[in-house]
Amino acid sequence: MEKILGVLSSVVAASGIVVCVVSGLSRVVGSSFVGDFEAMTLFAVGVGLMVLACLIKLELLARKL
Repeated sequence: MEKILGVLSSVVAASGIVVCVVSGLSRVVGSSFVGDFEAMTLFAVGVGLMVLACLIKLELLARKL
């Protein structure tokens, strides 16, 4: 179970980083939208994914105590 949670947190964190980078690059080039979504909404989703990854890692640390 711990190994699955570790891999899951890494995948969620990586996807959050990708979403934030795509959203940031979109704003840098002057576009407010990525597909049908506003760039700031995608940025918030990316931050949420990274927070979820942190909570999963925290759960892993708490299980080891």
